[in-house]
Amino acid sequence: MTIEKQPSCDDPVEPALLPVIEARRRMASAISPINDAESVHLSDSLARVLAKDIHSPRAVPPQSNSAMDGYAISRESIPASGETTLQLIGTAWAGRPCEQIVKPGQAIRIFTGAIMPEGADTVVIQEHAMQSDDTVRIDAEVQPGKNVRPAGEDVQKDECVLCSGTTLGAAEIGVLASLGINTVDVVRKIRVAFFSTGDELRTLDEHAGTELPLGMLFDSNRHTIKALLASPAIETIDLGVVPDDVDATREALRSASMQADLVVTSGGISAGDADFVAQVFQEQGQVSFWKLAMRPGRPLAFGLVNDAVFFGLPGNPVAVVVTYLQFVKPAIKRLQGAIRVEPVTLPAISTSAMRKTPGRMEFQRGILGRSDDGELSVASTGKQGAGRLTSIAQADCLIVLEPEQGTVEPGDRVKIQPFFGLLA
Repeated sequence: MTIEKQPSCDDPVEPALLPVIEARRRMASAISPINDAESVHLSDSLARVLAKDIHSPRAVPPQSNSAMDGYAISRESIPASGETTLQLIGTAWAGRPCEQIVKPGQAIRIFTGAIMPEGADTVVIQEHAMQSDDTVRIDAEVQPGKNVRPAGEDVQKDECVLCSGTTLGAAEIGVLASLGINTVDVVRKIRVAFFSTGDELRTLDEHAGTELPLGMLFDSNRHTIKALLASPAIETIDLGVVPDDVDATREALRSASMQADLVVTSGGISAGDADFVAQVFQEQGQVSFWKLAMRPGRPLAFGLVNDAVFFGLPGNPVAVVVTYLQFVKPAIKRLQGAIRVEPVTLPAISTSAMRKTPGRMEFQRGILGRSDDGELSVASTGKQGAGRLTSIAQADCLIVLEPEQGTVEPGDRVKIQPFFGLLA
């Protein structure tokens, strides 16, 4: 009898597999942002997402000030040619304004950040002037209005400086501090429950430093997922390792979906007899997609279980990282209502040959560099097996090979996703 072969991840093309672009579209349409907000102190706002627009209560800077150390003068004092001598009538320091009025023929010694005195609209930098006792000489090369920061140059009063959906980083927090804002309304923390599945898995807490029985493995995926989820904007719920048992899987998925906004599992999602996550998900959930035309990560389940978003990630360690970056992280950002959702993709020149058959999108691991002419380049980390977690540890980017793309030769252009900002 001839073996009737079933579709598998070894097939270069499988028509039933959902393209990645369609999977992303379905995911985007299925996820609604969380509307719940909370007020937090600015010092606790890093990585949080703004729940409402921020309008400035004041102008920044509040008054015109000097951008350089030098001499504050009126433009009427600039000679048409040659040099002129101005009378020094005072000094303006940052935080200690000079209250004297500057008239033509006069100057105020001024330092960076000091408020411009009345009557002055130009700063001559000290390197372009010559002071002698209570006078200063300048020449005709002085440019009117130079070296002055006008009031409101950075921010106007009532201007919308940060929109809802903005993820707060160091720069954004600095902007808020400059406006005198010390509390902000942000989207509440996203609750993410996660667990690994498999009778072969052993936890580090119980077995670290010991030799495992034949066939047993340390549970690395759960620690990888927990590290990927680490963020001040996320509350994690670690549900441990669930055995290969349909009832245990059913209860774990039910419990996770009742506690969390998003549930992430690893393993048990393929088509085998012991893949109970796939079975229970189809019983309890609303399945949006299950198998994708991508590598690694073909068996990737997405949908809803009760009111929770669900991702069933593959068991292979590299596939866990890749599918998290391509789908789970953007899903979390969508739940937060973030403006920027998808990872940044950049062009690069490949310095390695990479085998690929057209039909699926592939994510290979790469190391960034620079070509001789300064262009961004990327080299493969070598063997790309989905179980080689060290290929991620050695890499600093993913090489994105589009479905229609075939084998890559050195010198070919490819797309890359830098890990910076993705894995930490």
